[in-house]
Amino acid sequence: MLARGEFVGVILAGGRGSRMFPFSENFPKPLLPVCNKPLIAHQLEIMRALGIVEIFILIGYKGYQITTALGDGSAFGVRITYVEQTEVLGIAHAIGRMERYIDRPFLLFLGDIFLIPDDLQSMLVLYHAQGQGAILGVKEEADPAAIRKNFAVILDESGLVQQVIEKPRRPPNRLKGVGLYIFDPDVFDAIRRTPRSAMRDEYEITDTIQVMIDRGMPVRAAPCVKNDVNITSPVDLLECNLIEVKAFPRQRLIGNNTTIHSHAEIETCVIGANVQICHPIRLRNSVIFDNTLVDAKTGFDGFVLTPEAVVNCRYEQEGVGAVC
Repeated sequence: MLARGEFVGVILAGGRGSRMFPFSENFPKPLLPVCNKPLIAHQLEIMRALGIVEIFILIGYKGYQITTALGDGSAFGVRITYVEQTEVLGIAHAIGRMERYIDRPFLLFLGDIFLIPDDLQSMLVLYHAQGQGAILGVKEEADPAAIRKNFAVILDESGLVQQVIEKPRRPPNRLKGVGLYIFDPDVFDAIRRTPRSAMRDEYEITDTIQVMIDRGMPVRAAPCVKNDVNITSPVDLLECNLIEVKAFPRQRLIGNNTTIHSHAEIETCVIGANVQICHPIRLRNSVIFDNTLVDAKTGFDGFVLTPEAVVNCRYEQEGVGAVC
């Protein structure tokens, strides 16, 4: 049985997310909405369900918006401490900023990754039995392109992680890291031994993990998610919302104080609060942010609409890109 308080939570929410333009002009990525709830709120709820109530959030770009939205965490049943990120030098460097605050094992989320959990409790149990080192959240991934965007995990015959490869050109297997970790505080020693990478001139977390492995610290992998989406573009944001809509079709997908024309057709959409849809148009597979006026007389399919912009994600998927 895991003791309450055995683990704390950490969320890295300091990145700018320039590839999320035009949304990045007005939102830090962790506040982008997934089914009318900020992405980071989903992560807080996952941690709370695991019994993790003390959470540290690293903030940077537009961090004041995150502190305003989440407050002290009491609305989510947790206690939040904010730590400011002063430089953007990679994930390992960002984790290193937490050293003075953390004295026990911690569950780490990257603030721009949407996860659908399977059995996250298994990660905590596995670490509890191991007692040190690290646990990496992984997923069997059929799409090699998805592994190339993340990192590959290679196990030895005993099941320990032998090697991690950042963004492999040729994935060695189907085991993909999903941006979810448990670390012992000894990770901070490994971070100090982590050099900047040749690939991006940053302190890569995969290099830190390899330092831990090479120093003889146990690192294991835990298959613990059904799905994961790294939100790097508007297409990814739309995908997260549509995944949730299809998985939970009965949840509330229309925000408060929203007005929809009586003859408008809505199919597989998420519509925020204080939205006005003025004409009898057809909306399919789309997301509308809070406070958006939709005055168009033609419909939308595969779009994200905000008060400032209309993004055609179908063009985005084809590599063309279209912001109206």
